[in-house]
Amino acid sequence: MSKQKTIWTLCLVLILGNVFFGTKYFTLHRELRETKAALQTETINEKILSFSKLFISKVLRAENEVDFETRLNLENSVRNLQDEEILAAWQKFTRSDTEREAQTEVTNLLGLLMEKIKVD
Repeated sequence: MSKQKTIWTLCLVLILGNVFFGTKYFTLHRELRETKAALQTETINEKILSFSKLFISKVLRAENEVDFETRLNLENSVRNLQDEEILAAWQKFTRSDTEREAQTEVTNLLGLLMEKIKVD
């Protein structure tokens, strides 16, 4: 009788251990998923802010015409965002024919960049 009771107790302890560790696993897995999503959001925000700062300092505050190297740097930076909407707005800006059109497209681009920044 004592041996059978020990076996049942051991089985119960093992089952409870499995339930505990299974619950812990799924809880940690959910937390990991949430952390990865937050990291991805933070990375995207960082890239958008970096491009915005570069754009403002090199284009909007430029006193002379923007040189080829700067344009290439900006183009690579905007493509690095991997956002089709921002890329389309950038291309509209770079293809502007008049100063008025360029001003409108700059406003659209900066507005879009600010919309894309996610704040929780």
